[in-house]
Amino acid sequence: MLSLVSGVKVNKVQPQADVIQKLIGSFGKYQLLLCLLIFLTKFPVAFHQMAIIFLAPKTTYTCDSNTDQCPCAKPIYDTSIFGSTIISKWNLICEDKWLTSFTQTLFQLGTLLGSIFFGMASDRFGRKNPMLVAVILQITMGIGAAFAPSYWTFTIIRFFIGMSVGGTMVIGFVIVMEFVGAQHRDVISALYQVPFNLGHMMLPVFGYFFRDFADFQLAISVPTILLLSYLFLLPETPRWLIAMKRTDEAVNILERIATVNNRPVTNTKTDVDAYQKAIEKNNLKKGTILDLVRFPNLRKNIIAMSFNWLTCSYCFYGVSQYVGQLSGNMFINVAASASVTLLGTLLAIPLMKVIGRRTIVIIFNFITAACLLILAAIPEGIGSVIFASIGVVSSFIVFVVVYLYCTELFPTVVRNAALGFSSMMARVGSMLAPFIVETRDKAVWLPPVGFAILPLIATCVTFLLPETKGCELMTTIEEGEKFGKKSQVEVKK
Repeated sequence: MLSLVSGVKVNKVQPQADVIQKLIGSFGKYQLLLCLLIFLTKFPVAFHQMAIIFLAPKTTYTCDSNTDQCPCAKPIYDTSIFGSTIISKWNLICEDKWLTSFTQTLFQLGTLLGSIFFGMASDRFGRKNPMLVAVILQITMGIGAAFAPSYWTFTIIRFFIGMSVGGTMVIGFVIVMEFVGAQHRDVISALYQVPFNLGHMMLPVFGYFFRDFADFQLAISVPTILLLSYLFLLPETPRWLIAMKRTDEAVNILERIATVNNRPVTNTKTDVDAYQKAIEKNNLKKGTILDLVRFPNLRKNIIAMSFNWLTCSYCFYGVSQYVGQLSGNMFINVAASASVTLLGTLLAIPLMKVIGRRTIVIIFNFITAACLLILAAIPEGIGSVIFASIGVVSSFIVFVVVYLYCTELFPTVVRNAALGFSSMMARVGSMLAPFIVETRDKAVWLPPVGFAILPLIATCVTFLLPETKGCELMTTIEEGEKFGKKSQVEVKK
């Protein structure tokens, strides 16, 4: 689902004017085509991250004694809706019920580790080659999972699918950000989520036509083969090439882009050489995660910010999965929840233009908590689907906003460290969520209450953060430590 950068360095140092933007433009025909190409990765990301809804839907069964009480040696599963699920295939009931949640938790752990591993790989080997490795891993593991002979084989393969998802999410976002001009990045970072929403909306269609979990897994994995076209279509980013002092390659790519965007190419080599020298002269020493906890103001900000990332991930993935457990037609329920999430993504764009980041996060955290508490109090039906869907979309709006908020809140030297740590906390939230969904067996009100607690706390915690809308991006640790004190906030006129 959502754009999480762990361990990858987005080359944002702008020693003077951004020469690359000057050469190729902020957003032209080439950037549009590139965005459409990269956005394709978000469809399989949504397929695999949300697949658990249809891999392990609510499954009823009876035992020899015509009850569903445990222990149950020879369960008879209801196959009226789904012919086979991972629950019925491997008898994940009674004392083994926790294994259903564990397979999703291990998937999310793979996403966390994959974002770190592929993030580091993309800094060392470029953006294109690690992206291709992640795509190939996603294709082979995705198809392989459909033929897994045992639960543990399936779960381990899902872990590697998670790694590939983490890789394509991180590298794809970085590629887009390194080609798009600064003034368009807030809008593009939000639009980057739209294909994820569309993929989420398409999932019930796959689930409806493929009622066997193995067929479903194969169906959502085969389309990823299209991404092998990246071998021919995806360029290396000029910013990375310049950082690696591969200037001639960067110049060739920049001239090709400039031609597509109808911009002059006469002084490209001279401008790039000057830009590279300026970067080397003005290069700042990178900070670490330790710098974020060493200073009190930065420490307060990273704790509050990372808690928000954990919360919105925890709620979005958890409540999205919970919607599939509600009574009624699960295909319609999931489609409705995914559709309003798309509306939330589109709503986030104008909201970020007119309302402060902190205000948006506070309001929508509170709406998420309120809807989930109402959900716990009302009987299941259309009303429960409506309030669950509002909770999902509100948490997703927070997800869209906190990325930009985090980028603006921390200075350049620790920005990647802050984004990386926050991203890891988001993965922790998504790893915990499946186990909260499972508490439905004890009481139907437990999951919504369990999901409501964190956004309620996050609403209060966010008051500790300063507003960043309209503020200049900071560069040094000293600026970051002073930020938020009234006399130090410098707002653009």
